[in-house]
Amino acid sequence: MSVSGVGGAMSVDRVMQLRAQILERNQALARAGTTDAAAAPQSTKPGSFADTLDSALKQVNEGQNQAAKLSESYERGETIDIAKVMLARQQASVGFEATLQVRNKLLSAYKDIMSMPV
Repeated sequence: MSVSGVGGAMSVDRVMQLRAQILERNQALARAGTTDAAAAPQSTKPGSFADTLDSALKQVNEGQNQAAKLSESYERGETIDIAKVMLARQQASVGFEATLQVRNKLLSAYKDIMSMPV
């Protein structure tokens, strides 16, 4: 291997290290912003179960839509980081799987209640 090949590999490693540092800082800033918002007292009273379920389903749907938009943008060749696309798709997948698990637990509870003797 030539010296220029080694130098090229070292610069790629350096760029990847810088990218990782930037992503870490962005995550730290996002966590700091989330912590500040979570620390604020909430004066709203909790909604009904149906409202909570509806809100959760809307969030899962929004995550699915966002992942689809990012995927489409990446496929069109727009300047989007593949890591961002994959992260959005993974988050949407996890949200969907969690929704399925909640649905399964609700159905199981409903069946258990319906099979109880009166």
